[in-house]
Amino acid sequence: MTETITLAHGAGGKQTSDLIGSIFKKYFQNDYLTADDAAVLPPPGSRIAMSTDGFIVSPAEFPGGNIGKLSICGTVNDLACMGAKPLYLTCSFVIEEGFPVETLDRIAASMAETMKEVGVVMVAGDTKVAGKGQVDGVFITTTGVGVLDDKVNTGGALARPGDAIIVTGDVGRHGCTILLARNEFKITADVTSDCAPLWGTVEAVLNTAPDVRVIRDATRGGVGTVLYEIADQSGVGIRLEKTAVPVHETVKGVCGMLGLEPLYLACEGRLVIVAPREEADAIVETLRAQPYSGNAAVIGEVTEANQGKVVIHTEIGSETLLPAPGGELLPRIC
Repeated sequence: MTETITLAHGAGGKQTSDLIGSIFKKYFQNDYLTADDAAVLPPPGSRIAMSTDGFIVSPAEFPGGNIGKLSICGTVNDLACMGAKPLYLTCSFVIEEGFPVETLDRIAASMAETMKEVGVVMVAGDTKVAGKGQVDGVFITTTGVGVLDDKVNTGGALARPGDAIIVTGDVGRHGCTILLARNEFKITADVTSDCAPLWGTVEAVLNTAPDVRVIRDATRGGVGTVLYEIADQSGVGIRLEKTAVPVHETVKGVCGMLGLEPLYLACEGRLVIVAPREEADAIVETLRAQPYSGNAAVIGEVTEANQGKVVIHTEIGSETLLPAPGGELLPRIC
């Protein structure tokens, strides 16, 4: 095996087989993974959820994770937000000629570790190699299938006035981490991505409060974008308590220096949950007992007024409109 990826690794011959065997099969092997043209799987249940997502993050490795871990967490979490237990994944790699094999091995290893934590398996995949300069290192696309309990019903159009809005942890850490990892602003700060698989978190919440209305993954565009999407889908307003929104001190400092809003920085291990107000305290208590949501908090409420808008009650007691997301949200993470 060479030290870097060559075009021959994507040609479908011996080098392709060597790459698959030495890295992908080593980490992804299970009873369903096959060398045939498609995986044959047992039917998972009466209702399934399916999601696909592409990952082109730069740099490919960052404090708290890498593009491989991110590709598993992203799709697993999208399934979880619909209340679906993730079962199967497929994966497509597009790798740039010259990409270090050692780095690819670390990426695949982190994918396997994350899948093991969730209990999901890789059942099919594809590998392509692009010429030098055609890809920024490595691009990964994952597709997932999960199974839903018949009683689970979540969606962005289900929020109701009076409902509580909960975040499962401090916001904006992934976006801040990627921004600093690129070193464009020459800022040194101790912050790591919140990248994490959240099916266990969602399962615990559903066991506590099966009638949760909305669960959303606050990835690209962050919590602020998710709240605007919910307000639009449900035809409601949203009122936030600024002081209740958890923000890591380092993220707060970096945002202050660069004029960024933490609510619009990406998260990769945080959920926005909308639930009946009377169940909010029990949900937060459940979340704080889970490994990735120790500082979960109620940050606001759904309102009948200001339909389609997000209003912030500030530290000084005034109210202001959170600007609607638009244009290019910085830092661009994918």
